[in-house]
Amino acid sequence: MSSFQEQEYNNNKFDLKLWKKILYYAKPLRKELILLCFLMVSLAVIDAIFPLMTKFIIDNYVVNSNLKGITLFNRIYIDGIIVFGIIYGVLVLIQVGTIGFFIAIAGKIETGVVYEIRKEGFKHLQELSFSYYDNTPVGWIMARMTSDVQRLGDTIAWGIVDMVWGFTLMIAISIVMLLLNWKLALIVLSVMPILAVVSMYFQKKILKAHRQTRKINSRITGAFNEGIMGARTTKTLVREEGNLHEFVELTKSMKTYSVRAAVFSSLFQPVVLVLSTIGTGLALWYGGENVFLQAISYGTLVAFISYTVSFFEPVREVARVFAELQSAQASAERVLSMIDTKLEIKDSEDVAAEYGDSLNPNKKDWPEIKGDITYKDVTFAYNTGEKVLENFNLHIKAGETIALVGETGSGKSTIVNLACRFYEPTKGQIFIDGVDYKKMPLLWLHSNLGYVLQGPHLFSGTIKDNIRYGNLDASELEIIRAAKLVNAHDFIKKLEKGYDTEVGEGGSKLSTGEKQLISFARAILANPRIFVLDEATSSIDTETEQKIQDAIHKVLKGRTSFIIAHRLSTIRTADRILVIKDGKIIEEGNHLKLLKKRGYYYRLYTNQFIEEQNAKVLKG
Repeated sequence: MSSFQEQEYNNNKFDLKLWKKILYYAKPLRKELILLCFLMVSLAVIDAIFPLMTKFIIDNYVVNSNLKGITLFNRIYIDGIIVFGIIYGVLVLIQVGTIGFFIAIAGKIETGVVYEIRKEGFKHLQELSFSYYDNTPVGWIMARMTSDVQRLGDTIAWGIVDMVWGFTLMIAISIVMLLLNWKLALIVLSVMPILAVVSMYFQKKILKAHRQTRKINSRITGAFNEGIMGARTTKTLVREEGNLHEFVELTKSMKTYSVRAAVFSSLFQPVVLVLSTIGTGLALWYGGENVFLQAISYGTLVAFISYTVSFFEPVREVARVFAELQSAQASAERVLSMIDTKLEIKDSEDVAAEYGDSLNPNKKDWPEIKGDITYKDVTFAYNTGEKVLENFNLHIKAGETIALVGETGSGKSTIVNLACRFYEPTKGQIFIDGVDYKKMPLLWLHSNLGYVLQGPHLFSGTIKDNIRYGNLDASELEIIRAAKLVNAHDFIKKLEKGYDTEVGEGGSKLSTGEKQLISFARAILANPRIFVLDEATSSIDTETEQKIQDAIHKVLKGRTSFIIAHRLSTIRTADRILVIKDGKIIEEGNHLKLLKKRGYYYRLYTNQFIEEQNAKVLKG
């Protein structure tokens, strides 16, 4: 299980600033939001009119029977009850149409807000440096981008519906009741202060429980991800029972907090219902006395009872929405914590002004990269505090092939990743073509970079799609040329659908060697000036390794190249071999020169040569 510690959120109050930030993502939908608010205000006004219609018909038709009709064109007389029915029917039709329209608009706002937040989140994830992904579980990110974002979309769209309708209806009803009989209205509204106090209490409890639920949900998503990605390891180590036990413990914790949140929510609604019933009882008691004393009409009492029941319905809805906002606030905090994560590696304002940013680059002003790289007094430590390099110095000529060998953890990958600006020096400088690379845009360097990893990653789609990923504008002829250059064309043509063959999720339908050749072709298609092979041949068969070796000789010519190698036989033709130990260069030279020294490299090479020969004897 991951040791990732999620940030704690302890603010139990409704955070208006937080929701303003979230509502910013609804800005492209402001026309729909204005229209939705207008529809909900209209609906609330119509709802407030119906009890007045009831009062009118009772006082003028049921009690007194003096409902007057109208005469049209001085000829046609229409009875009053028919006129009343027509007006009532028209209001019902308007109400039905408004409901249908606002459902469609709210649905559009919901999907639109989700789209905008996910777009911004994905954009930010593309800009974050390697260190963020070193420390943040994939499951945590997936939970933020899926369930949490969807929760916010639901809450914003349908929360606006109920909030605007509820507040408008409460205001309209309060005004009408005060105009009909202000004393009776104040008696009915006397329960509101109690309701406010109760609401504040329950909101704090509900928010706290939901925060814990969302936090555990992230861990569950992470456990799902680890379980699926590591299914083979789980089976080979017979860890099924242990993993199940850990997963059950997580789901039990989530169940506990979910039940707690549900209990507080379920208690909150009945309390509101009790208070609304008290309000209705007060209306009947005081209103009934006034009808008996003929201080108000019977129709007014009926209208008041109707308004009292109607008044507490939006109160319940607003209270429910407010509780949901408190619940969704936990999701909002987590989503914004991801989107607001500061970029550790980014272009300075001066660089962005001159060359554009990573999403809107000004490529015409970019100088051509030759590939001369200099490390000057470079010190680097990871966020954990582990120092890898200290006062490291190295100069690499343009077009030179540099191989790095050494024990695991010696700093080989760190040296390369610093040159690629996946990380930046804690102290010191790195120059490319004589210019501090911090004074040039990130995309300038990365677009001139080819990187082939030990574990090649392919995307779902065809072989052609995966090779073209290195240059989306590449023609089919260029794709085939790249495949031929890395000796991948022959095996691709033998496949039933050739370049249109589906590779499966992560390239599961291909062998490791085939995936490596395709990833090599993908890197070459971008025509990079700086090339990195990170243990690219350590996990493939000898025949495929030979193909890649042949390709390396052709591809790396004229390019500045780093080769991080486990198999030393793959780096014999490198211009320089650097032996790295504890972040320092302890030996340096070409293959023959280092063998003559009979030092660390010599021992490493001869031991590996003997192992390989013994393996051949055992096989043969």
